[in-house]
Amino acid sequence: MKEQLHVHSAECGYSCDIHRGERPYSCEVCNKTFRKKSLLITHQRRHSGEHSYVCEVCNKAYRQKSRLIAHQCIHSGDCPYNCEVCNKAFSKQSSLITHERIHSGDSPYTCDVCNKAFIDKRNLIRHQRTHSGERPYACEVCYKAFSRQSHLIRHNRLHIGVRPHTCGVCNKAFREKSTLITHQRIHSGERPYICEVCNKAFSCQSSLTTHKRMHRGERPYTCGVCNKAFSYKSSIIIHQRVHNGERPYTCGVCNKAFSQQSPLIMHQFIHSGEYPYTCDVCNKAFSSQSHLVTHQRIHSGERPYTCGVCNKAFSQQGHLSRHQRIHSGERPFACDVCNKAYIEKRSLITHQRVHSGERPYTCEVCNKAFSQQSHLITHQRIHSGERPYTCDVCIKAFSAKSSLIIHQRIHSGERPYTCGVCNKAFSRQSHLIRHQHIHSV
Repeated sequence: MKEQLHVHSAECGYSCDIHRGERPYSCEVCNKTFRKKSLLITHQRRHSGEHSYVCEVCNKAYRQKSRLIAHQCIHSGDCPYNCEVCNKAFSKQSSLITHERIHSGDSPYTCDVCNKAFIDKRNLIRHQRTHSGERPYACEVCYKAFSRQSHLIRHNRLHIGVRPHTCGVCNKAFREKSTLITHQRIHSGERPYICEVCNKAFSCQSSLTTHKRMHRGERPYTCGVCNKAFSYKSSIIIHQRVHNGERPYTCGVCNKAFSQQSPLIMHQFIHSGEYPYTCDVCNKAFSSQSHLVTHQRIHSGERPYTCGVCNKAFSQQGHLSRHQRIHSGERPFACDVCNKAYIEKRSLITHQRVHSGERPYTCEVCNKAFSQQSHLITHQRIHSGERPYTCDVCIKAFSAKSSLIIHQRIHSGERPYTCGVCNKAFSRQSHLIRHQHIHSV
């Protein structure tokens, strides 16, 4: 037995370390150990960045000679190892063996933490970094670390400005091939990712993943100021500008600033006079397609947004959001002078004119100014004589809807304003206020 062991040792030389499990060669940078000195030398090239083996055809460099030999098969066309199932060819037998596991379903490398299995050891090692937090690939410029070398290579392109993947249609360049593939779907119209709930299609997987949150009601992004939650990260970034007042998108003509890019684009049509979207029913033109779609619901009567509390339906998402604040009591827009709060921003802007005295709407006939556009429109009917609101009982016409509502109480006998002292009721609020002076004397 001793003689057999001795013969075995003589044949193996230093490779007997394999049987004993010894790893005598240690990396001075990351302390990783190896059985052979050659493996340590190859490993150290990861830290040094050295690529000693260079392809004579395309100058691509590798740390290992075996990788170079496998790469050269691309130029020679020599791929001697063929898969018997799908006929795919490989330059290395090991690559073929790994590939065949796709067909056989064999995943021999298992994570000892979560039992997830992989078809090759390299994928297992990368996966294990999820548990260990190891990030062995560090950027030499900003020292950011990555768990995969490919991620470091992509990151380095940020510093050197390299965009090696170019669109053949519009010549736009990208740092990553996956981004180029997603971009090319703009030109092809391809939308391969389909929602199983509503059949809406998307050009990239991440958009579908985000969309599914709408069906699940998931809102993972929460505002740190008001605790409002959002389904999309982009939505919370835009929302936070309500609190910080940031308006990063500025019109180059009039310097008006916006918190979102889309309102800026629509605003710029005011200067250009361009209204490219036309309603095929009434020929009204719009600066954005979304405005046209919303407008067309006037003709179709479509109201796709329904309140979950009272089932009232709306033609626009924004109208539903404002309506829901009636039920929740939310008033997110507060006056910084008197702290009075409002359901919608438009009402706050109108209110603030009480403090500022601003009256931006002026009558072209008599120059009388108003704080609200609706007040100007009602006033202009004095000059035009228009009375669009008619009583269906006595056919008396009025220039303002509020005047018609007050008039109709003559016929209905409604008296909605009641004195808290004597319970006398009135059809107008102004009459109640005058009456209350009797009690205050």
